[in-house]
Amino acid sequence: MRFVTDENIGLEVVEFLRMAGHDVISIIEDSPAASDVQVIKIALREKRILITSDTDLSELVYHQGFPHSGIILLRLRNETNVNKIKVL
Repeated sequence: MRFVTDENIGLEVVEFLRMAGHDVISIIEDSPAASDVQVIKIALREKRILITSDTDLSELVYHQGFPHSGIILLRLRNETNVNKIKVL
């Protein structure tokens, strides 16, 4: 699958996804400090599913109607990379 990981998704998670054979663009690596709108536009332009823990991003999509190619919103009590990997 093709993903974009937001800045709040750690590099350990990015590496896990890549090792599992997924094509991943990491905002941390490629576009640090990108705005939420820029992140959504990157994901849409590249036809990638966005993985984020940022509720502001989901607000833009679900309440303001920004187009997207899919979003995985991780709202976890345990925000460690190990737990994110387990959930994904």
